[in-house]
Amino acid sequence: MAGAGVAALVAAGVTFQTANASQSPSVHGAAEVSGASGASGVKTLSASAAGKLAATLDRELGTDAAGTYYQATSKTLVVNVLDEAAAKEVREAGGKARVVANSLADLKGARTTLTDRATIPGTSWATDPTTNKVVVTADSTVKGADWSRLSKVVEDLGAKAELNRTEGQFEKFAAGGDAILSGGGRCSLGFNVVKDGEPHFLTAGHCGGVGSAWTDQQGGALGSMVASEFPGSDFALVKLNNGVGSPSVVNLYNGNGQVITQAGAATVGQQVTRSGSTTQVRGGQVTALDATVNYGNGQIVTGLIQTTVCAEPGDSGGSLFAGSTALGLTSGGSGDCSSGGTTFFQPVPEALQALGAEIG
Repeated sequence: MAGAGVAALVAAGVTFQTANASQSPSVHGAAEVSGASGASGVKTLSASAAGKLAATLDRELGTDAAGTYYQATSKTLVVNVLDEAAAKEVREAGGKARVVANSLADLKGARTTLTDRATIPGTSWATDPTTNKVVVTADSTVKGADWSRLSKVVEDLGAKAELNRTEGQFEKFAAGGDAILSGGGRCSLGFNVVKDGEPHFLTAGHCGGVGSAWTDQQGGALGSMVASEFPGSDFALVKLNNGVGSPSVVNLYNGNGQVITQAGAATVGQQVTRSGSTTQVRGGQVTALDATVNYGNGQIVTGLIQTTVCAEPGDSGGSLFAGSTALGLTSGGSGDCSSGGTTFFQPVPEALQALGAEIG
């Protein structure tokens, strides 16, 4: 990888096939600090600054917090709360308060019910702070008795959940990329990282197992996979053979690369960008966090970023980012880049923590 160009440093991913996402150029240049407060006291914030404020308010509000999301048009953070006292605290901190009916504990209970009673291949669910519900999605394979069972469980959850359909089929996106290849197929490189002082790179866990050998598109040996998590999570770590690393750069497919300097958490409502070898650079929005996806054959992945960014086979493992911040690795999804669809990403911070690695 050290001798490869920018393209070889960029991640493409396996789709929902395993999913991926990206951030818009307007977010790339946003400041980390909040702007001026309006008459209402609500501050204008970059997506990154909004994410930091959300984390702070989540800690301070405790059980009164009921989810947050970023409004990109007004550049404000919306914070769901359960009562007016908590709403006042939000406004004093510069957020936009919204009193809702369902607590995070209520929505967590709904997700537990879905796990216990409706773990069906071709389904996913995630907490949507914009609706204050758990949004359940079924792909085109969910029919007959499975559809009836799923519908009944969601109906019993009442105002805590809603059921949607999506075209296509939820599957892992394992095929070509900017490409990294092994005997098990072709995926995309996500981000260059360092572990124990030595160069490695991240990709999707469903791309291969520990010990698998990886090459670039020209057949040059890259390294071996030293860690792989799938299902449950969806990340893997490949150690480079030559011991010489390169800065983490994402291929923008226009002759340029986006330098990645840090990993961070995604925020609902944030505009993001994905790079992958099959469909190159695509943009979209984060729609939910902590999503659960049932790929079938007992392959259930939790804690994913859900987005509107399209992806196709071969994009798996690829980069989801916002400016210089790494957000996710393409895991899977439904649809394609002609019709759209839903794509899911493994959060990078969780992968780095589990692996004991850091952005290179």
